[in-house]
Amino acid sequence: MLEPDPVITCIDCGGRAHLLSYPPEDGLWEVGDFVAYRCEDCLDRWDLVLDDDSTPD
Repeated sequence: MLEPDPVITCIDCGGRAHLLSYPPEDGLWEVGDFVAYRCEDCLDRWDLVLDDDSTPD
């Protein structure tokens, strides 16, 4: 099942960036969906596109 990570590493400062996006109404994330993250340290926002590599190993 495709699901974005709740926390990623900020590329700018190395801090923790938390998921801002809510799941779709049907609860199913799909390849190509946009998700947004905000870093708790530098406050940068990251908008990412989910792809096949977003699935857990």
